[in-house]
This record gives sequence, structure tokens and C-alpha cells, in this order.
Amino acid sequence: MSSPFEEILEGVTLQRPAPGRRHELICARLHDVLRASVANLASARLLTPREPVALANHTTVRPDAALVTTANNRLWLAVEIVSSDDHRVDTVVKKQIYENFRLPRLWMIDPRYDNVEIYHATQYGLTLKAILAGRESVTEQLLPEFHLVVADLFAD
Repeated sequence: MSSPFEEILEGVTLQRPAPGRRHELICARLHDVLRASVANLASARLLTPREPVALANHTTVRPDAALVTTANNRLWLAVEIVSSDDHRVDTVVKKQIYENFRLPRLWMIDPRYDNVEIYHATQYGLTLKAILAGRESVTEQLLPEFHLVVADLFAD
């Protein structure tokens, strides 16, 4: 079972509630597919769920899934699974932090709507590239072996 956890967002320490059962099931499925897709990829490493990632002196996030580059340990993909009772932190506060950090990729997985929002960094900040649902697939050009059907992620 999961536990509550702490994040430090721009100097403010937040106590985050333990994720629920469905959240953890989605997280485990995502990690399984990510783990398999980076197994033969020397350029990236998958962190454990909610492993602390220091982005700045006073900002430590704990994404549900995260990939870092092996060359410099820099975060390049963060995945946040949105909790219905705590969604503002992920969808507003942390999204802005990731944008300020110039995170190359952000995925917002929303179990409330069974969809996945894909964001890419651009010169203008994070740009929404797609909202995927149902039988649509999440893919990533930088992860050639990654392929996930959205419906499979949310299956009961």
C-alpha cells in the first residue's frame, strides 16, 4: 500500500496524501511499459515511483513516473497521475514548475476522464500536443519501443 509523501515546491513543503488503489494500479502499469521500453536504451533511466527529483534549491518534486538522462541525470520526462482530491497541485502548480524548469516532456494522466495529456517543451513553454483517450496510443519519439494504448492503462 502506498504512503503519504512530501514535496517541496518553490520553498513550500506540501504533505501529499497517499495515492488510492486505482492511482497505484495505473502507476504500476505505466512503470511496466516504461521499464520495458528503456531496458535496451542507454540514454535514459527510469526512476522508482515518486522518487524525489531536485529541480532547484527549494524545489523537489516526486512525479509518479520519471525518466532522467544517464549522461547528466537531468529529468526529461515527468508523468503525473492526477488525483481528484488533490488535482490543483499537479495540474497547475507543478505544471508551472516543470515549464519554468524547461522540462522536455510532461504527461498528465487523468483518471477522472481516462485520458492522457501530452506536453512538449517549446520556446514558448510547455505546449499541449495531444489529449489521448480510448483506443488511442501514447508513443514517444525519444522512446522508440514505448507504446501504450490508453484504454489498457485505465482498464479495471
